[in-house]
Amino acid sequence: MKSPSLSSSLNDVSQSARHGVSTRGLIVATTIGNAFEFFDLTVYSFFAVLLGKLFFPLASSQQQLLLSVGTFGIGFIARPLGGVLFGVLADRFGRITAMNLTLVTMAVGTGLIGVMPTYAQIGIAAPLAIVAARLLQGFSAGGEVGVATTLLAERASSARRGYITSWQFASQGAAALAGSLVGFLLSHYLDQASLEAWGWRIPFLAGVLIAPLGLYLRSRLDDEADTPADAVADSAGVLKTVLQRDWRLVLAALFLVVGGTSAHFIVIYYMSTYAIKVLHLPMDAALWCGILAGAVMLVMSPVGGIWSDTFGRKRVAFISRVLLTVLILPGFYLIQHSPSISTLYLVICALAALHSINAGATGSMLPEMFPRGTRATGLSIAYAAGVSIFGGFAQFIVTWLIQATGNPAAPAWYVIVCGVLSLVALLFVVDRTRQDI
Repeated sequence: MKSPSLSSSLNDVSQSARHGVSTRGLIVATTIGNAFEFFDLTVYSFFAVLLGKLFFPLASSQQQLLLSVGTFGIGFIARPLGGVLFGVLADRFGRITAMNLTLVTMAVGTGLIGVMPTYAQIGIAAPLAIVAARLLQGFSAGGEVGVATTLLAERASSARRGYITSWQFASQGAAALAGSLVGFLLSHYLDQASLEAWGWRIPFLAGVLIAPLGLYLRSRLDDEADTPADAVADSAGVLKTVLQRDWRLVLAALFLVVGGTSAHFIVIYYMSTYAIKVLHLPMDAALWCGILAGAVMLVMSPVGGIWSDTFGRKRVAFISRVLLTVLILPGFYLIQHSPSISTLYLVICALAALHSINAGATGSMLPEMFPRGTRATGLSIAYAAGVSIFGGFAQFIVTWLIQATGNPAAPAWYVIVCGVLSLVALLFVVDRTRQDI
């Protein structure tokens, strides 16, 4: 069976044509909120060392980094609450209504970070306000990914669902690539004083501009078609149904997410910080870790989606997860024993490719697991909880592990443990490749 090419696939008209929008328009409008979120996460992650210095100046250098990545993780605490609220809203009143609200809320949180005074200007109120902004971002993001992935999966044809849905994760790669490039350009062309004074604010403020564009694109989508015909009569009923009837599905989906989110936040985001703090590379060289990883994810996630449509979701997800789990520790040891920039980039590209293929296959598997009437809620809860626990605090956990154990390969062991949990969960998933949902 011959797989469609990426270019021809984007120009085809799939199930979404019945709603008056091309496949290309559907993908862009649906994934732009996800890209916005991950652009912000990328920028925050890559300026973690600088933000620690500006907002936690009284701590030691190592403690500044811990507090900075800890604040990064705090935003994920609010994700499950956002997943419940926006998931229920999507199942009751339509996917696009919920997605628009998440986009606006996300923009407010990002804008607050961009204009926030530093510790030197307002004292302890500065880090507290950053925490509040991250909580607002996390709350909105908790609903965005699950609802948007649900919409893509439902509007795609059964034969191309993996490919169409994979663009939700390709958009994360595009955002990481864009955020890394912005960070690289700022750190390369601005001196340290300018970067600390005002340069770090530019990407946060620029990111806010994505919100009105996203709202415009989503206004072209028909929301009526995305209110489930079998929607539960009231919001409390949706959540009750998920917790009583679908809890096993939520649990399986959560542990599927665990493997992907741990790999994502270590390979895509943490490696730049790792290159600076552990390998002692200059910031310019370190930021290329994110640029390369983002580029690889942008390209390879749709490949994983196509392969899942052709060979089956479960097979592609299993093989890619096993390979990543087995190879990540040798990859870290290779970096340690041959600590060159070329070795670092090679390992990151290989690990990012395996992670991206897995994300492309798993992305459509998750919404396929749930009934339509509670799909957005179930998926949002599972995704938000998995990302909150195992993704948001991944950088904090591995930074602490390296400090506590003195083992620079600690991040690999973290991804291995999470990968094994996902492989166990995969055993309980029914493969619904090419079935109607």
